[in-house]
Amino acid sequence: MLLLHGLLMRRPALLPLARRLRALGYDTRLFTYSSLWNRPETSVAALRARLRELGRDGSVHVVAHSLGGLIAAAALDDADGADPLPPGRLVCLGSPIAGSAAARGLREKRLGLVSGRSGGLLREGLARLPPGREVGMIAGTRALGLGRMFGRFEGENDGTVAVAETRLPGLAAHATIPCSHTGLVFSEAAAGLVDRFLRHGHF
Repeated sequence: MLLLHGLLMRRPALLPLARRLRALGYDTRLFTYSSLWNRPETSVAALRARLRELGRDGSVHVVAHSLGGLIAAAALDDADGADPLPPGRLVCLGSPIAGSAAARGLREKRLGLVSGRSGGLLREGLARLPPGREVGMIAGTRALGLGRMFGRFEGENDGTVAVAETRLPGLAAHATIPCSHTGLVFSEAAAGLVDRFLRHGHF
């Protein structure tokens, strides 16, 4: 299993989630990338290479927080099929796959540098989810976070990402829990839902 962090984070942010998933029986590996300095295409290519390396002997599941979910979904969208990726499910935690109002607000306030070279991907979201890949989404509903200063959210949100921004056609499952955006990676409930989806394909 590979775990991906979100914007302005590094691998240590995922250690609490990794420990919980290890306790549930998973072999967890942490994948890091530069959310500020790398273009998303660079991170996607590196992730694809890592997935192929780990998937030589079978499937590889991916669990990704926030921006990491967009990077992972883009990597798993293996459109050409020339060098197939290993099978496995993807679970996103608070990923704005439909585009981020907070990221758009940052640009409007001339603070787009905060999201670095990942800004465009965050603002626009994904055109689609990877075909043939089961994707589950866990969204937070505790509105605590700096994102509220920049984005106008309609409906439930986790303080950085609106629940509506975590939905796209093709999701295999969607769940909400009372967590803030950052709190999703520390949540025992989120880890339990990840385990359930990876084992059964639903929450």
